[in-house]
Amino acid sequence: MNKLYGCLAPKMLKAYVKGGHKAAGSWGLFKQFSKQGYRSDTHGGRFVHNYVNKMGAKTYSKFDEVKAMPVGSVTAKPSFTVSIKGKASIGPLFIMEKKSKGWNEATADWQYAMIMPDGSTFGVTKGAGSAKVGFCHECHAGGEDNDFMLFLPEEYRK
Repeated sequence: MNKLYGCLAPKMLKAYVKGGHKAAGSWGLFKQFSKQGYRSDTHGGRFVHNYVNKMGAKTYSKFDEVKAMPVGSVTAKPSFTVSIKGKASIGPLFIMEKKSKGWNEATADWQYAMIMPDGSTFGVTKGAGSAKVGFCHECHAGGEDNDFMLFLPEEYRK
Protein backbone atom coordinates (compact mmCIF):
# COMPACT_ATOMS: atom_id res chain seq x y z
CA MET A 1 0.00 0.00 0.00
CA ASN A 2 2.84 2.42 0.79
CA LYS A 3 4.46 1.87 -2.61
CA LEU A 4 1.16 2.63 -4.31
CA TYR A 5 0.74 5.78 -2.25
CA GLY A 6 4.32 6.76 -3.04
CA CYS A 7 3.40 6.72 -6.73
CA LEU A 8 0.15 8.63 -6.20
CA ALA A 9 1.33 11.32 -3.76
CA PRO A 10 3.24 13.47 -6.30
CA LYS A 11 0.24 13.29 -8.66
CA MET A 12 -2.06 14.30 -5.79
CA LEU A 13 0.09 17.30 -4.90
CA LYS A 14 0.07 18.44 -8.52
CA ALA A 15 -3.66 17.83 -9.01
CA TYR A 16 -5.08 19.37 -5.82
CA VAL A 17 -3.13 22.63 -6.11
CA LYS A 18 -4.82 23.61 -9.38
CA GLY A 19 -7.79 25.16 -7.60
CA GLY A 20 -5.74 27.51 -5.45
CA HIS A 21 -6.79 26.43 -1.95
CA LYS A 22 -3.83 27.22 0.32
CA ALA A 23 -3.73 23.84 2.10
CA ALA A 24 -4.13 22.02 -1.22
CA GLY A 25 -0.69 23.29 -2.14
CA SER A 26 1.03 22.80 1.21
CA TRP A 27 -0.25 19.57 2.81
CA GLY A 28 2.78 17.67 1.49
CA LEU A 29 4.90 19.72 3.91
CA PHE A 30 2.72 18.87 6.91
CA LYS A 31 3.65 16.17 9.44
CA GLN A 32 2.31 12.78 8.43
CA PHE A 33 0.62 10.85 11.24
CA SER A 34 -0.43 7.72 9.35
CA LYS A 35 2.13 5.03 8.66
CA GLN A 36 0.07 3.75 5.74
CA GLY A 37 -3.17 4.44 3.96
CA TYR A 38 -6.23 3.10 5.72
CA ARG A 39 -9.81 2.72 4.55
CA SER A 40 -12.02 5.43 6.00
CA ASP A 41 -15.74 4.73 5.85
CA THR A 42 -16.42 8.35 6.81
CA HIS A 43 -14.55 9.46 3.67
CA GLY A 44 -16.51 7.36 1.23
CA GLY A 45 -14.59 4.13 1.86
CA ARG A 46 -11.49 5.67 0.33
CA PHE A 47 -7.96 5.11 1.56
CA VAL A 48 -6.63 8.19 3.37
CA HIS A 49 -3.50 9.46 5.06
CA ASN A 50 -3.49 12.00 7.91
CA TYR A 51 -1.36 15.15 7.75
CA VAL A 52 -1.32 18.11 10.16
CA ASN A 53 0.43 21.47 9.79
CA LYS A 54 3.12 22.69 12.19
CA MET A 55 0.63 24.77 14.19
CA GLY A 56 -1.44 21.73 15.15
CA ALA A 57 1.00 18.80 14.99
CA LYS A 58 2.11 18.81 18.63
CA THR A 59 -1.47 18.89 19.93
CA TYR A 60 -2.75 16.40 17.35
CA SER A 61 -0.04 13.92 18.40
CA LYS A 62 -1.87 13.53 21.74
CA PHE A 63 -4.73 11.89 19.77
CA ASP A 64 -7.62 10.94 22.03
CA GLU A 65 -6.35 13.22 24.82
CA VAL A 66 -6.82 16.37 22.69
CA LYS A 67 -9.22 18.82 24.27
CA ALA A 68 -8.71 21.83 21.96
CA MET A 69 -6.75 22.27 18.75
CA PRO A 70 -4.92 25.60 18.39
CA VAL A 71 -6.33 28.24 16.08
CA GLY A 72 -4.59 27.88 12.73
CA SER A 73 -4.35 24.08 12.91
CA VAL A 74 -4.93 22.45 9.55
CA THR A 75 -5.49 18.76 8.93
CA ALA A 76 -5.42 17.28 5.44
CA LYS A 77 -6.46 13.84 4.25
CA PRO A 78 -5.51 13.05 0.68
CA SER A 79 -7.50 10.07 -0.54
CA PHE A 80 -7.38 7.38 -3.18
CA THR A 81 -9.33 4.35 -4.30
CA VAL A 82 -8.30 0.98 -5.63
CA SER A 83 -10.72 -0.80 -7.94
CA ILE A 84 -11.45 -4.53 -7.84
CA LYS A 85 -9.10 -4.85 -10.81
CA GLY A 86 -6.34 -3.09 -8.86
CA LYS A 87 -6.48 0.28 -10.65
CA ALA A 88 -5.64 3.16 -8.32
CA SER A 89 -7.29 6.57 -8.66
CA ILE A 90 -6.84 9.84 -6.82
CA GLY A 91 -9.78 10.83 -4.62
CA PRO A 92 -10.64 14.15 -2.98
CA LEU A 93 -8.49 16.02 -0.49
CA PHE A 94 -10.33 16.60 2.81
CA ILE A 95 -9.24 19.66 4.82
CA MET A 96 -10.15 21.00 8.27
CA GLU A 97 -8.90 24.36 9.55
CA LYS A 98 -9.45 25.67 13.08
CA LYS A 99 -10.54 29.30 12.87
CA SER A 100 -10.68 31.94 15.62
CA LYS A 101 -13.36 31.78 18.30
CA GLY A 102 -16.67 33.06 16.98
CA TRP A 103 -15.85 32.42 13.30
CA ASN A 104 -18.68 29.89 12.96
CA GLU A 105 -20.43 28.66 16.07
CA ALA A 106 -22.34 26.04 14.04
CA THR A 107 -19.09 24.18 13.27
CA ALA A 108 -17.24 24.92 16.52
CA ASP A 109 -15.05 27.29 14.44
CA TRP A 110 -13.88 24.57 12.06
CA GLN A 111 -13.77 25.26 8.35
CA TYR A 112 -14.15 22.17 6.18
CA ALA A 113 -13.12 21.94 2.55
CA MET A 114 -13.16 19.19 -0.03
CA ILE A 115 -10.90 19.54 -3.07
CA MET A 116 -11.61 17.29 -6.02
CA PRO A 117 -8.90 15.39 -7.93
CA ASP A 118 -8.97 18.01 -10.70
CA GLY A 119 -8.24 20.78 -8.16
CA SER A 120 -11.77 22.19 -8.13
CA THR A 121 -13.40 22.98 -4.81
CA PHE A 122 -16.40 20.79 -4.09
CA GLY A 123 -17.27 22.94 -1.09
CA VAL A 124 -15.84 25.01 1.72
CA THR A 125 -17.56 26.11 4.95
CA LYS A 126 -18.83 29.71 4.63
CA GLY A 127 -17.71 29.75 0.99
CA ALA A 128 -18.65 28.31 -2.38
CA GLY A 129 -20.59 25.06 -1.96
CA SER A 130 -20.78 25.45 1.82
CA ALA A 131 -23.95 23.33 2.06
CA LYS A 132 -22.19 20.48 0.26
CA VAL A 133 -19.66 20.05 3.10
CA GLY A 134 -22.20 20.30 5.93
CA PHE A 135 -21.94 16.54 6.32
CA CYS A 136 -18.32 16.97 7.46
CA HIS A 137 -19.26 18.63 10.74
CA GLU A 138 -22.25 16.35 11.21
CA CYS A 139 -19.85 13.42 11.20
CA HIS A 140 -17.20 15.18 13.31
CA ALA A 141 -19.83 15.91 15.97
CA GLY A 142 -18.97 12.40 17.18
CA GLY A 143 -15.62 13.79 18.34
CA GLU A 144 -17.08 16.64 20.38
CA ASP A 145 -14.99 15.71 23.46
CA ASN A 146 -11.81 16.09 21.37
CA ASP A 147 -12.63 19.43 19.70
CA PHE A 148 -14.53 17.57 16.97
CA MET A 149 -11.44 15.65 15.90
CA LEU A 150 -11.80 12.02 14.79
CA PHE A 151 -8.46 10.27 14.92
CA LEU A 152 -7.07 7.51 12.79
CA PRO A 153 -7.15 3.96 14.20
CA GLU A 154 -4.25 3.19 16.55
CA GLU A 155 -2.81 0.49 14.30
CA TYR A 156 -2.17 3.10 11.56
CA ARG A 157 -0.55 5.75 13.76
CA LYS A 158 3.13 6.53 13.37
